[in-house]
Amino acid sequence: MDRDYNQECKDHAQHKYAYSFDLDVMHPYMIRAFTPYFRPGNALELGCYQGAFTQHIAKIFQEITCIEASTEAVQKAKERMKKEPHVRFLTSVFEQAKLNQTYENIFLTHVLEHCSDRIGVLQKIRREWLSQTGRLYVACPNANAPSRQIAVNMGLIPFPAAVTDAERMHGHTITYNLDTLEAEIREAGLTVVHKSGIFFKALANFQWDRLLDTDIISKEYLDGCYALGEKYPDLCSSIYCVCMK
Repeated sequence: MDRDYNQECKDHAQHKYAYSFDLDVMHPYMIRAFTPYFRPGNALELGCYQGAFTQHIAKIFQEITCIEASTEAVQKAKERMKKEPHVRFLTSVFEQAKLNQTYENIFLTHVLEHCSDRIGVLQKIRREWLSQTGRLYVACPNANAPSRQIAVNMGLIPFPAAVTDAERMHGHTITYNLDTLEAEIREAGLTVVHKSGIFFKALANFQWDRLLDTDIISKEYLDGCYALGEKYPDLCSSIYCVCMK
């Protein structure tokens, strides 16, 4: 099925493709969660969108390749990273992308749920791009997040793992929980070396954005939600797996 990746990346009146909560809160905590598993060497980011997460890893790795299917998003990412010559961009869908090297660190953050052929993409990563000593970091929105379970009880969505109309407009094909995410990763032939969740979350993203514009939420409160998420990964905003060959 043909997809318009530029259209999928657009914000709509009632929902955004990426919220401030995603960019300003979740991205730094993802880096914090992944850091103990980082390998020295290069990095590949699959689905860089407009380069917000790229900014974080550009401070850590000296050679970065980014693949993005949306031509409009990659232009904004290039503009954002124009002073970072060690970051290069390739506009392509993953299935057609050809790279002439392997990578020690591969990031697939809030991207796998957008893929049409999720197992195929994971298998391509394993076969072609992940080095023998490398790590793949896969993070996805969590179906079991309290905010989502509350939405079910409010009658807004039929069940936690449902793909909503808004998510479908943004190209989502699935809503994972930790079990289903790990199962697909293993089906693709990868080994999961660590799995957990990032940030305990009882409010929707748009609610978080409104709170972040006030002085109600402190850095200490955010750190507390992150710490609680480590204790209760199934109740986190995002779930993740660190993988290897």
